[in-house]
Amino acid sequence: MSTMLTNRLQKRFRHLRKWANRHDISCYRLYERDIPEYPLIVDWYDGEAVVWLYERNADDDEAWHQDALEQIQAALELTPRQIFVKTRAVQRGLQQQYERFGQQGHVRLVQEHGLNFEVNLSDYLDTGLFLDHRPTRVMVRQMAGGKRVLNLFAYTGSFTIYAAAGSAKATTTVDLSKNYCAWATRNLKHNGIRESDQHRVIADDCFRFLATEKRSYDLIVCDPPTFSNSKRMNRGSFAVDRDHPELIQACLDRLARGGTLLFSTNSRGFQMDEAALPRGFRAQEITQQTIPEDFRNDKIHRCWRIEK
Repeated sequence: MSTMLTNRLQKRFRHLRKWANRHDISCYRLYERDIPEYPLIVDWYDGEAVVWLYERNADDDEAWHQDALEQIQAALELTPRQIFVKTRAVQRGLQQQYERFGQQGHVRLVQEHGLNFEVNLSDYLDTGLFLDHRPTRVMVRQMAGGKRVLNLFAYTGSFTIYAAAGSAKATTTVDLSKNYCAWATRNLKHNGIRESDQHRVIADDCFRFLATEKRSYDLIVCDPPTFSNSKRMNRGSFAVDRDHPELIQACLDRLARGGTLLFSTNSRGFQMDEAALPRGFRAQEITQQTIPEDFRNDKIHRCWRIEK
């Protein structure tokens, strides 16, 4: 068995463990296709690992997958029960991001900057906490004091938790999925926050919500999927590359005077249509401020701050 991956993981783990302890972080990225022979991702979740295996060569996938998992187990001193394996084919078109594919129900709490988050390591492609947006969450906490905050396409509500921790005056969390809204509500409870008129969680199509909402917001966080064709959407389909001008305009219509919109996407080919912004608004790309130290891939997402 090769030890190339073992050595790389041990070196990264020694460095990142110290860094994470200093910054009160329990979950972080250990490895992301650093070595061409091992096209995989390893994320550390406070004593457990989530591994995404990519295609290398259809003829040898089973052999190198087994080799990689044995090296991960040795490098991190984990048992097979502490490693959760998922496979990702090379993307051949747009795909749904949060499809459920397992029923093991390995749910636990993890901590990040003194806050608690419920993650499911076994049942979905993603765990419920996007590690790449950790600095963006810190930014939201720093900006949220005394503000009315709207979190759109909120997934499990992590931006909301940070806003509330930053003494937001009120928060509204909106996602199309009732399942993820329930998850967001649990995350509020895990942090001592009760769902109420001050901290609303709403299961709705974000476009429909923006079109009917009467309240205005001082800070809006909008992190839409790259693509969605959910039947629960009024519009049939959503593609961020195509539809972001309409979405941003709808957000700005709900933005209070002097407010800020944080807009993010993980679409690799995304080009912000700044010419479509209303007169007087400016989009400042802040991506480099929002990429965490543990991510080698500085194209994991892109982020803009939009305001007058």
